[in-house]
Amino acid sequence: MTERAVLGIDVGGTGIKAALTDADGTVLGRWREATPSGDTSGALTRDIVLGLVAIASRVAAPAAVGVVVPGVVDEEHGVCIHAVNLGWRDLAFPELLRPALDVPLAFGQDVRAGALAEAVSGAAADVTGTIAFVPVGTGLASALVIDGVPFAGGGWAGEIGQRVIQDGPHRGLRVEELASAGGIARRAGARDAKTVADAVASGDTAAIAIWNDAVDALAEALAGITVVAAPTAIVIGGGLALAGAALFEPLEHGLRERLDVVRVPQLLPARHGDEAATVGAGILARRLVTAR
Repeated sequence: MTERAVLGIDVGGTGIKAALTDADGTVLGRWREATPSGDTSGALTRDIVLGLVAIASRVAAPAAVGVVVPGVVDEEHGVCIHAVNLGWRDLAFPELLRPALDVPLAFGQDVRAGALAEAVSGAAADVTGTIAFVPVGTGLASALVIDGVPFAGGGWAGEIGQRVIQDGPHRGLRVEELASAGGIARRAGARDAKTVADAVASGDTAAIAIWNDAVDALAEALAGITVVAAPTAIVIGGGLALAGAALFEPLEHGLRERLDVVRVPQLLPARHGDEAATVGAGILARRLVTAR
């Protein structure tokens, strides 16, 4: 039913993605635009987002719009506290959009939206209990979905990649410098983490050492999530998840070593890929429609 269509928009540092879906979840259209650089006021981004709304409306007028952005985001007060990739600080982005919209607007953070997508229609759709989502890409973050609701902690929850390592050979580094796909590639001087994974498979000792450092740091971070939140499942997304067994097998082993008597969560590869945040934005918009 296109009269109940919703539009989800993910404002990312490398692109702005939109997806229009109907009440049955059928995708009616997808669009992508470049993210403007140096847009510290958010005005250029606002214009692109509103342009995407106008384009989507030619297919079906959305009953609600969901917009998610990266960084530290306080959804309750509608403020992006800090988004490094966008150059935003304390920006009330929804207030830039609402005057031009005549439908309800949902605002959120991209990782929490991705977590919601994986919990509702992705890898953890059939899993009960708390779900953790950990996208391992350019950076490293996490999100929890508790009883169907992403946990925000005032916007500060989930910054697992920013913890500074206090001892050992990597003292002083942040976890994401070791465990993110971007960090792995930089440490190896490689184009991307897949190149490093291929080198690991071929027996390259330097690549193996860097990979093992990443798995250890990630296992430590996941163990921390587990002992505090006891998720039933942890969904691993981002580019690193594409490594498959080369990541998941040693990661599960490392997690079991660290947890001992604590219940070990399922480790699941994400299903929505780089569309997770867009799908999650659409779910946030859909919830506004169904609540009316």
